[in-house]
Amino acid sequence: MAIEMTKTIPQSSRTTNPDQRAASLAEVFRLRARKEGRRLAYAFLADGEREAARFTYGELDRAARAIAAALQRTMEPGERALLVFPQGLDFIAAFVGCLYAGVIAVPAHPPQPERLARTLPRLQAIARDADPAVVLSSGMLARTAPALLAGVPELAGVPVIAIDAIDLTGARAWREPAVCADTLAFLQYTSGSTAAPRGVMVSHGNLLYNLARIRAAQDSDASSVGVSWLPSSHDMGLIEGILTPAFGAYPAYLMPPAAFLQRPLCWLAAISRYRGTTSGGPNFAYDLCRRRVTPEERQGLDLRSWRVAYSGAEPVRAQTLEGFAETFSECGFDTRALRPVYGLAEATLLVTASDRQAPAPTIKDFNTAALERDEVLAAVGAGAARFISCGTPVPGTEVVIADPKTCRCKPGGEVGEIWVSGPGVARGYWNQSEETECVFLAQLADGGGPFLRTGDLGFVAGGELYVTGRLKDLIIVRGRKLYPQDLERTAERCHPALRPGCVAAFPTAGAEAEGIALLAEVDAAHGEHLNWIIGDLRQAVAEQHEVQLAAVALLPRGMLPKTSSGKLMRHACRNALLDGSLEVLVQWTRDAIAVV
Repeated sequence: MAIEMTKTIPQSSRTTNPDQRAASLAEVFRLRARKEGRRLAYAFLADGEREAARFTYGELDRAARAIAAALQRTMEPGERALLVFPQGLDFIAAFVGCLYAGVIAVPAHPPQPERLARTLPRLQAIARDADPAVVLSSGMLARTAPALLAGVPELAGVPVIAIDAIDLTGARAWREPAVCADTLAFLQYTSGSTAAPRGVMVSHGNLLYNLARIRAAQDSDASSVGVSWLPSSHDMGLIEGILTPAFGAYPAYLMPPAAFLQRPLCWLAAISRYRGTTSGGPNFAYDLCRRRVTPEERQGLDLRSWRVAYSGAEPVRAQTLEGFAETFSECGFDTRALRPVYGLAEATLLVTASDRQAPAPTIKDFNTAALERDEVLAAVGAGAARFISCGTPVPGTEVVIADPKTCRCKPGGEVGEIWVSGPGVARGYWNQSEETECVFLAQLADGGGPFLRTGDLGFVAGGELYVTGRLKDLIIVRGRKLYPQDLERTAERCHPALRPGCVAAFPTAGAEAEGIALLAEVDAAHGEHLNWIIGDLRQAVAEQHEVQLAAVALLPRGMLPKTSSGKLMRHACRNALLDGSLEVLVQWTRDAIAVV
């Protein structure tokens, strides 16, 4: 029986910025400095545990004014500053300094010397697109910048400024710029998981509106405490981890992403130690904690303070969050804290959020075969797939499920592309007018719009949004629509040697017909059984999904291309398999294939 649904999620009445004292994000930070200058704003845990630096709102304001004054001496409002920092408080001072100067900040992840071949191309693409007038960095990185940036001709001749060398007494020379809600605050470059990174133009108005929506969704106040390991150059790390606490006037404890990835316990330990109330990350973060935090380590954790455990940035798995809640219930973790969300950089992070009053996230079973036909049918038992709701739109935001080819609204009970409109939708892509018109100014066949085309697929059931995958990642075999994450989940479970979150599936074109290739990282301890693992993979996918794999390659740890936030880059995986740039332990192919 089809589930009764509407083609759109009803739009709430638009509201204005509830904090009428601020017309820009720069004013929010200035307000914090005047009213709460001695309160802790940020603390940095260098190794995930040891507090290495901290900022009060007053200290941050002074540093930001000094940086802004230095920028104002040589730059005009609206010029771009490329921010190349390791995780830490220097990045925050530079970012706020750009806000104070009216300069457009361009956060970028620094290249890694040991992985230049994989990390430098993204920086090159950002520098080529943004055309920055200056590079801001920390002293240590600035000293090595000439060598690191030698492979970035786009930055030849661009001055590099070490912000920790700027004299703080220069703050007196700062001049308040003419900044309003329509002024661009920063360019958020997309992850590049399905295409080259593009600079999303985020205005002060976009930020103020969505920060207010995030604060309401989290029900945060001055007693809240944020904890984040997410990269500051990533939209969730910047907006949720750094800007939301300042907007809500509560402190945030930050740590390097590498500290969490190497030792997931340090994230939960920081929440326990500092009584964190608000923290989260992509789905894989919860799975990593569940698998790698031992029973002995769990005994030392107290997670009763954790009120908002958000999960987004990639498809949220019901099994992951249920498993996390069950595993850490002995530490006082409350299932009601789980908050699946949906959003993207083009919408200033947040689009939908789960009800904070609900006893648990909504989880429903749907018919897998029907979903392959874009139909949404309830299911029980065999042939059912579990989906977790990402909630309802934040106030003032409209979500429409549309046919990506005809641009018509999908009738109730169908999967389609998620289209979004509202004050949080950014102004477009920097220097890409055609892409902006196509993605940000889409019109429905009946003339409704404009809408942001997200490129994500999903459906609405019971008034709540369910996300099924990415349009560009969809695999079509003999007319059937398969989602790569379903194939990847099946593969992960078929052998203990396969690393969870480190399997990628994508389409191929072969001698016989279209097919599916699969890359998977394996633990070194199972090297003598690699051919057996390939057999297990092929059998598991065939039995579960009734399709035959065309190619399988097993890789050593850390070889699978991912974004800085941990998302799989399936298109990069496909290209790397084609050009032979991957380090492969063993590979099997059904016939001569070409990656498409």
